[in-house]
Amino acid sequence: MLSRTCSKVSGSSSVLRRFTRLYSQNSLSVPITLPNGIKYEQPTGLFINGEFVPSHSGETFKVLNPSTEEKITDIYRADVADVNTAVKAAKNAFDNHWSQVDPEVRARGLFNLADLIEEHADTLASIESMDNGKSMICARGDVDLVSKYLRSCGGWADKIYGKVMDTGKDHFAYSIREPIGVCGQIIPWNFPLLMWSWKIGPALATGNTVVLKPAELTPLSALYAANLVKEAGIPAGVVNIIPGSGRVVGEKLCTHPDVKKIAFTGSTVVGRNIMKTASDTVKKVTLELGGKSPNIVFADADIDKAVENIGHGIFFNSGEVCCAGSRIYVQDTVYEKVLQKFKDYAESLKVGNPFNSGVFQGAQTSAKQVEKILAAIDSGVKDGARIVTGGKRHGNKGYFIQPTIFADVREDMDIVKEEIFGPVVTVSKFSTVDEVVSMANDSQYGLAAGIHTRDINKAINVSNRVKAGTVWINTYNAFHQNVPFGGFGQSGIGREMGESALDNYTQIKSIRMALENNQV
Repeated sequence: MLSRTCSKVSGSSSVLRRFTRLYSQNSLSVPITLPNGIKYEQPTGLFINGEFVPSHSGETFKVLNPSTEEKITDIYRADVADVNTAVKAAKNAFDNHWSQVDPEVRARGLFNLADLIEEHADTLASIESMDNGKSMICARGDVDLVSKYLRSCGGWADKIYGKVMDTGKDHFAYSIREPIGVCGQIIPWNFPLLMWSWKIGPALATGNTVVLKPAELTPLSALYAANLVKEAGIPAGVVNIIPGSGRVVGEKLCTHPDVKKIAFTGSTVVGRNIMKTASDTVKKVTLELGGKSPNIVFADADIDKAVENIGHGIFFNSGEVCCAGSRIYVQDTVYEKVLQKFKDYAESLKVGNPFNSGVFQGAQTSAKQVEKILAAIDSGVKDGARIVTGGKRHGNKGYFIQPTIFADVREDMDIVKEEIFGPVVTVSKFSTVDEVVSMANDSQYGLAAGIHTRDINKAINVSNRVKAGTVWINTYNAFHQNVPFGGFGQSGIGREMGESALDNYTQIKSIRMALENNQV
């Protein structure tokens, strides 16, 4: 097309250069070579009604590589007009097709998508590492769970059961579970592709359609995966991806009358605002929010394994994990031993370029997050906490932070109370089970907890008493597609994954029919 059009230009080199420049600016994909040499085409447009399109305004924003602080590309930024267009496409797809098809059609689409995610796993993991800063070790784990979860959702598509209720011989009563409609979904920057799947999978399995807003910091994998949605045979309008700001796109999704449900993963502060905004149109809302999760080590634990688990619990994904085990409690008789081994573990971690072999902790996702983490570290020092190791930036380029351990903390310090969302952890001492349960529960959050002990009775007792939506015993951050995940208190409403996720995307209709009582 380019050559045919250029042949019609008058021959002026200036006109030709201007046309070429405009063509380049309006292109909806750019060729990118990833740091590990993989080459691919990155979509840059909004994905609406099965096609990549420019935003109505034509406005773009730049996406940075947090490991190098250099620009990757520019992406079109959605605004209110784009939300309206995407919602219209999603509503049309819901009303006229997706909510009406046989469940096996939805299952097949999700199975195909899971297969394609597996086929493109290396590219997707590499995009995630480049865009988010996470190590390839973490990114590969994310993509593996994405494909498993989408396949699991496909398996649920024909198992959305209702119930028959006995209400007496004169009536027949039953309930059915129906899809809600257009679902607005807002995902964070720490697990871009994983959260994409956690939102899209159950919504599609239950017959809903989606308008999803990825974080502006990390939109690349969501847009790349949109191509796979199309290739999987999922019809136009069922999935729409519109990068943009929370203040514009997110707020419009929350107030749009044709959006019937909002799913949000992110900070507790923003989650509260979403609840308020969505209340005007009485939407169903699910929230997966912040955390300040306790990770408890008892004296009878396998100490070496426990140290590995608490290290994984805080330094995995550069500490940018809502359920990170950021409050460690160690029984007093093994406190010094565990603290020394934990220090050695942290100092042995390889931090740096996420594409380098052996790197476990990559970059933080943004300069703003680095500033927040360093401010929290400064706060801890000023409050009298002792830095056991770390506490500074790592290197002189990229958003890297040293794995940081605080000891000698008080439970009222901000570094113990407030979510830091980085590779920073506090270590406290306890004596008795009752004491540590009280310390663990002294938080507004309740997302997760960890318990390390060889005593099964103690493990069950403490897991029953700790106020958290997920409790890991002798492991941490051990996600599985069949196990529900979500929080108590300020950590959110609703559950992701497992059968429980389907509840977020269905509504119950009850039917009671009078019967003629014919006597034989």
